[in-house]
Amino acid sequence: MTDIKSKSILYLKAALFLVIGGVSGALLILQNPTLQTALLLGLVVWSFCRAYYFAFYVIEHYIDAHQRYAGLLDFARRHFSR
Repeated sequence: MTDIKSKSILYLKAALFLVIGGVSGALLILQNPTLQTALLLGLVVWSFCRAYYFAFYVIEHYIDAHQRYAGLLDFARRHFSR
């Protein structure tokens, strides 16, 4: 399988991720429509966004700028094998 190079398909993929996230979040809040549920869902989204930023930007630019990784498992395997 090759990488997706079509800009329109990449935009479609991003839009589908937003739709999945939006519908899932709305369904969770509709299932339990409280302020606490909305706040906790917001914290979950925010914290996972920060973890994603750490995993794919901080590691590459600040922790190990000389090495390239295929993904998080590759990073963990190399990091813990030292």
